[in-house]
Amino acid sequence: MTFGNKSEQAAVSPRLRAHRNFHPDLSDPVQRLAVAMEPGTYVRPHRHPHTFELLTSLSGRFVVLTFDDAGNVTERVVLGEECKVLEMAAGTWHAVLSMDKGGVIFEVKYGGYQPVSEQDAAPVGAS
Repeated sequence: MTFGNKSEQAAVSPRLRAHRNFHPDLSDPVQRLAVAMEPGTYVRPHRHPHTFELLTSLSGRFVVLTFDDAGNVTERVVLGEECKVLEMAAGTWHAVLSMDKGGVIFEVKYGGYQPVSEQDAAPVGAS
């Protein structure tokens, strides 16, 4: 399967992102999705208090930042370059930035789908 179509959709999307779910429905106990992200977009700092999150780059590079509770950067990883797969423990504050055109990241976490609550999203930046 290729993700060229999702990358094309992301390039013209106002958020510069497009995703494809691999789980059959939002209540599935394991959420699996590919997210095409173009440079100029990022996933704002947030956390998932009840689940790990596993990320891998299918194409392109992504900067993944992790933070402590005070908002200080604790780790910076270039996914798709120095790191192929990154797993973060439940409750880890993190953000993802796209570095390359046509980048696609794959994520896995426990479900069902729950939008990030305001208390689990950093108050800075845009989503």
